[in-house]
Amino acid sequence: MLSEQRHAMILDLLNQRHSITVTELTELLDISESTARRDITQLDKEGRLTKVFGGAVSSDSLYLSQEPTVAQKKDLNKEEKIRIARYAASLIRPHDFVYLDAGTSTGYMLEHIQEKDATFVTNAVAHAQKLAAKGFHVILLGGTLKQSTEAIIGTSASLMLNDYHFSIGFFGANGVCKEAGYTTPDTEEALIKKSAALQCHKFYALCDHSKFNVVSSVTFAPFARGILLTDSCPEDYKGAKNIRIC
Repeated sequence: MLSEQRHAMILDLLNQRHSITVTELTELLDISESTARRDITQLDKEGRLTKVFGGAVSSDSLYLSQEPTVAQKKDLNKEEKIRIARYAASLIRPHDFVYLDAGTSTGYMLEHIQEKDATFVTNAVAHAQKLAAKGFHVILLGGTLKQSTEAIIGTSASLMLNDYHFSIGFFGANGVCKEAGYTTPDTEEALIKKSAALQCHKFYALCDHSKFNVVSSVTFAPFARGILLTDSCPEDYKGAKNIRIC
C-alpha cells in the first residue's frame, strides 16, 4: 500500500473516531508499528493531525498537555458541574466504601453527600478536610502532595489503593474520547486514578460537555469503563449506552 493511501485512510479513520492508537492502526491497516508511527509523525508535521502519546487525534480535537490549577478550573462550567455532582452524590448508599478522586467536579459533590453510613477514601486533601468537618468517616491516602491540583500522588498512595476494594468510585478527567478514553496530563496523577479505578466495583466519571473529544497525555481508564455522568454530549456520542445525562 502506498504511503498516500495509508495517510488518506488514517485521516478518514480520525474523521470518524476523533482519535486512534498505534495498535489500532496496525490492526486496521495491517501495517507494522514502525510504519504507523512514521505515518503519524509525517501527518503531524503536515498539520493534518496531532500526534499524542500512543497514537493521534484529529486536528479538530483539542489536545491538552498541561494541567490547569484548581483555581483556574473551579468556576469553569460551574452550574453544569454542580448538577452532575448532585446526581453523583445521590448514588451513594449505606455501607458503601467510596473512592472520591481529586478535582473540582468531585469537589462539588461534597455539598450534596448525605449518606453518613459510608466510608470515603480520597487523594484530595481539601476533600478529606471538608468531609471530616461534616462528620463523615474519611481516609486520606498518604504520599506526595501535588500543589497545582492539591492531590496526593506517588508510589505510597498507589500501593495503598491496591489493598482497597471500593463498592463505588467517582472520578474527574481532563478529557474524554471514545478511542483515547479518560485522560489526564500528569503521569503520576494518572497512575493514582488508574490504580483506584481498577479497585472499583462501580465506576463513575464526572465530565461536563466541554470534556468531550479532548485528549490529554495519559489514559487512566477506557471509555467503556463504567458510567459517564454529564450535562450533555455531542451527537456522535448519543448512542453510547454508558452515558447518563444529569
